[in-house]
Amino acid sequence: MKHLTRVNLKAAFIAVSLLGASSFLAPLTALADSYPSKSITLVVPNPPGGLVDTSARLVSEPLSRVIDQSVLVDNKPGGSGNLAYATVARSAKDGYTVLVSYSGYHIANPILMDKLPWDIKDITPVGLITVATNVITVHPSVPANTLKEFIAWAKQNPGKVNYASQGNGSVSHIGTEIFKQQTGIEMTHVPYKGSGQAIQDVLAGQVQVFITTPPSVMGHVLGGKLKALAVTGKTRHPQLPQVPTAAEAGLSGFELESWVALYVASGTPKDVVQKLSADVKRSMELPETKQRADAAGVEVRYLTPENTTKLLERDTANWAKAIKAGNIKFD
Repeated sequence: MKHLTRVNLKAAFIAVSLLGASSFLAPLTALADSYPSKSITLVVPNPPGGLVDTSARLVSEPLSRVIDQSVLVDNKPGGSGNLAYATVARSAKDGYTVLVSYSGYHIANPILMDKLPWDIKDITPVGLITVATNVITVHPSVPANTLKEFIAWAKQNPGKVNYASQGNGSVSHIGTEIFKQQTGIEMTHVPYKGSGQAIQDVLAGQVQVFITTPPSVMGHVLGGKLKALAVTGKTRHPQLPQVPTAAEAGLSGFELESWVALYVASGTPKDVVQKLSADVKRSMELPETKQRADAAGVEVRYLTPENTTKLLERDTANWAKAIKAGNIKFD
């Protein structure tokens, strides 16, 4: 009897423990099962317009239809993107506040800035949504019509060629430094506050080279005011089909793509993250989403959370190497 009593007490203790554990897990399970039950907010670290905001609006409308809930876009520019990143990092861990992450901020800021109001471990990926290739453009006065000719000419004129960027630590800055390191050419960096003034000086011939996203220079290329020597993605750009990729132009291994991915606060239930990722994938696969992306000059490219992490790790390693070699400092 004593043995049976001890067994019964032990069984009762286990049952109570399991009941307590299931009660603890119940809210998480209920959250995952009912998610999403209200509107989702996409927090954008940039002002309206441009790649990141365009990508947010590209996914918001189809995602809203897929989940049958409102998807709002909240532009929070400031602090080189850090305001938006910190907002999401500190948000509720429920999947309703989503960061629209830009590779230029996500990779460069932790490398270049000593103190950040967020940490890389504070956010977790939902998935990649878009990428944008870059295009290597030069002023018409540059005596080169191909990438090989430009590299040869630049090597014959070391230190006499200037290149523009959207600012220290920007994708155009770091990407051009990688280009310099891979080709062995010397160019002087001229940083600007964004694309607008940079393009004006390139058009005026004060700066000879600008590597940037196609929408910024496409009209000037098509109008003959700039020469496009190569695009830096895996494939040709649909609106610049006459421009070869860097690999096709003889520079294999040089790829420079700006990417946009979705992130939520770390600690968000895994089931919620997976559900949101699957819904985003469905949204990005809709034919009308691709049509709108093509018109905007960006490429829809979904990646799972795991593969998004691998992309971040690969690009971080490449950028860190370029930043160190180029002695790049933040403004």
